[in-house]
Amino acid sequence: MPHDPGADAPDPGPAAAEQRTDLAVIGAGPAGLAAALAACARGVRVTLVDAAPEPGGQFHRQPAAGLGARRPQALHHRWRTWERLRDGLAAGSVRTLTDHHVWCVERVPDGFTVHALLGPRQEEPAEVHARSVLLATGGYETVLPFPGWTLPGVVTAGGAQALLKGSLVVPGRRAVVAGSGPLLLPVATGLAAAGTEVAALVESTGPERLARHARALADKLPEGAGYAARLLRHRVPVLVRHTVVRAHGDDRLTGVTVAALGPDGRVRPGTERHLACDTLAVGHGMLPHTDLALSLGCRLDGLAVAVDDEQRTDVPGVWAAGEATGIGGAALALAEGHIAGCSAAARLRGTAPDPAPAALRARGRLRRSAAALGSAWAPPAHWAEQVTDDTVVCRCEEVTAGTVRHALDLGAGDERTVKLLTRAGMGWCQGRICSPAVAGLAGCAPTPARRPLARPVPLGVLARHHPQEEPS
Repeated sequence: MPHDPGADAPDPGPAAAEQRTDLAVIGAGPAGLAAALAACARGVRVTLVDAAPEPGGQFHRQPAAGLGARRPQALHHRWRTWERLRDGLAAGSVRTLTDHHVWCVERVPDGFTVHALLGPRQEEPAEVHARSVLLATGGYETVLPFPGWTLPGVVTAGGAQALLKGSLVVPGRRAVVAGSGPLLLPVATGLAAAGTEVAALVESTGPERLARHARALADKLPEGAGYAARLLRHRVPVLVRHTVVRAHGDDRLTGVTVAALGPDGRVRPGTERHLACDTLAVGHGMLPHTDLALSLGCRLDGLAVAVDDEQRTDVPGVWAAGEATGIGGAALALAEGHIAGCSAAARLRGTAPDPAPAALRARGRLRRSAAALGSAWAPPAHWAEQVTDDTVVCRCEEVTAGTVRHALDLGAGDERTVKLLTRAGMGWCQGRICSPAVAGLAGCAPTPARRPLARPVPLGVLARHHPQEEPS
């Protein structure tokens, strides 16, 4: 979207361009906020760095002040928790650097240098020099393609939620919310409360899978019951064990075809039905954001950053908390962030960590719930069978599913080989969007990509960062 940032780009003066601190916390969502407040309360200098204009992350995303929202709490879950975090940040001495897009964390002899780009244009560099670093980089949505998914009007579930929370905008008048996972519930109820007609909530998982994990999910029952009551109040039809098989339209979305899934996860022939809509909000869970951790050399446990009981990675001086260590939701991120902040502060001061016992108990309980949710909610096992050869898989490089399948015929058996043969994942997003789809079509598990830079960086910034010596 075109934007002229000349009037609102931050001034990268000396104070903004370079900072020194004890602990740099990267990410101002629930985990980062809890970590920053815990460490600051224990007497260390903390700098909180985030790409957004305001702290809060996706979960506590706030509308811009200029929009004049009279009741922003109506769009949020756990508003009182946000108020405590916000007020604690305002009352403490944490230095908050917003509009700082971190592209690299570099190990240096006396600690770490956090490299960021400033403002909307992301052209001016900034640096934060820290003795230790805490990664609270969150996660990003899993996007799985299907015929018609590139039509205007098709958005991710998190994208629809971000529009509503951050801009007070609904993406359309009549929406279908589809996919799998607990995020679909707040998206559907939020859109309905904002005035959008929600034609259906289409969930690929059946209730019997949740029932298998009833004990681990017991503390989630009140929250689930609340969402169910809101769906009933807004008369939102719920189709379980269903999936979207195609989106329809020429210039933009006009409707979707949904179908029932059999016990094996395949579409049941003859169950297709058409739902008219101008918006489809679709999501299939999330993946941990591990770019910075990998560039630092942190070990992964599967797709998440591996940490010990103190939330320490295996790289000395680096902690991690929240979705980067495993998708588990805001409450778990708060507990992990608090534990990580306490540990980092203690290690910096040379004392023993003293996390609150309540945070330790909450972390254990919530990790069990997160594991149960991950097992209960999963994309349909055979979703790739519904992806036609002409369906675009990698939007950046316009690579179709047929091209990926041809690469498999040529002998490719993993994401990297497919990438080399097709360019899938070589575009602007560097595979963050298409990687799960390519892996699914290739019949292999997703693998984390090792990117030296966490986001695109202007060559001029790199040149200034590593100036060449003049020839003698």
